[in-house]
Amino acid sequence: MKLSHWSVALSLCSCLALIGCGQPQPTASSTGAAASDSSDSQADETSVAAVDDSTAPAANGTEASEATDEATESEAEVVVIEPGPDAQKAAQEALIYAEEGDVIEFAAGEFNLTKTLSLDDKKHVTIRGQGMDKTILNFADQQKGTGGEGILIKNADDFTIEDITLQDTPGDAIKVDGAHGLTMRRVKTWWSNGPHAENGAYGLYPVLSENILIEDCVAECASDAGIYVGQSKNIIVRRCRAEKNVAGIEIENCIGADVYENVATNNTGGLLVFSLPGLKLKNGSKCRVYNNKLYDNNHDNFAAPGNMVATVPPGTGLSVMANDQVEIFGNEIKNHKSTNCYIISFFTTQRKFEDAGYDPYPEAISVYDNQFEKGGYDPQKAWADVVAFFPDGKLPDIVYDGMVDEKKTVDGKLPEGKQIFIGDNGDFTFANIDYPKLMSGQPPELDFKLEAYSTELPKLPPVTIPGVK
Repeated sequence: MKLSHWSVALSLCSCLALIGCGQPQPTASSTGAAASDSSDSQADETSVAAVDDSTAPAANGTEASEATDEATESEAEVVVIEPGPDAQKAAQEALIYAEEGDVIEFAAGEFNLTKTLSLDDKKHVTIRGQGMDKTILNFADQQKGTGGEGILIKNADDFTIEDITLQDTPGDAIKVDGAHGLTMRRVKTWWSNGPHAENGAYGLYPVLSENILIEDCVAECASDAGIYVGQSKNIIVRRCRAEKNVAGIEIENCIGADVYENVATNNTGGLLVFSLPGLKLKNGSKCRVYNNKLYDNNHDNFAAPGNMVATVPPGTGLSVMANDQVEIFGNEIKNHKSTNCYIISFFTTQRKFEDAGYDPYPEAISVYDNQFEKGGYDPQKAWADVVAFFPDGKLPDIVYDGMVDEKKTVDGKLPEGKQIFIGDNGDFTFANIDYPKLMSGQPPELDFKLEAYSTELPKLPPVTIPGVK
């Protein structure tokens, strides 16, 4: 049997009512730090209850002294931006001249913006609205050549964005690059025309950052990933909802991530944890994925043709590729027509790499105490070829490719601490699909037995961010 589709399908690389309630008043005003706080505003109905604003991480992972806190509070300004034709200029000027501790606050209403809003090399600055359902930044009329992002943040430590919606950006909705201390709270990103290849690639998009908190956010209709964190350290993604994206939530080449109590549904792929070659931060590890609900991620793949994410098979629940020390527990993963969960090496992409520091094998993966239901009933793309080897015409809940680094093996097995652990997951099915044989064009020797995967691994510690509970 020819397996020519395998490399295409397993390339998982970088794998709403609009309420305008403000009257046009083109003004921006500055007030002292004692101005009214918008943190009590109600979040969008699709989000869950918000946490106290006091949980925002401190800059550079350290707590400022009381004297510094008092000074920042007394000197900080709240610059209020009102809807209207001058909103673009007023908002960008406020970001350019922002001082440490300042708040750029968008009033209730819809803002029709035509350029990227950018912030560079600032500390302890906050952008906030009055709530996801009350403050909408609409970039549908963004001019060509003025940047693709809605909001672009670079080298801004202890940055916060909260209580706001970004809509119809030509490119990424919110990109944050190089932040030490980042909070995204009660933020919604979406594209009003629904899932479409011309939508922006990413909704929430922090990269090369650390101490990242993303909570109570909503991401819809991104042509790559709704919530994406790449090449970063010390990350918490919790209580978010990702829907109708190609990939719901992606954790790529990251070290230390807790992803929990999120909902991913009606995406092409629900939640992806993987590492790719050729990047600055290599070999992602220490990721805990727990208490999430991943279901019905069977949406057609609408990524632009030619993009690598376009190869993600519809019906992918949770996938781990080339990552180490991933702990998966307490999740509800159900109704995925390709497979509920798979653990694969980078070799399944059949792509070459020349990164000597890259480890293409998944190691120290634990999958236990999850609830699986109705997976692999209609495998798509390459999975349709693989399922031909299964007598019942279905793929199991957990699929492992069986690729191991022979340089590390002892008597043909991975050493203690490197192995794959498949624990008690209730009524579930499992198979090692023997990818080495598939790769060589031979029929695989399928292995459905769990004895070789019964050794428990040490539990990973929780991710901690200073000031975050």
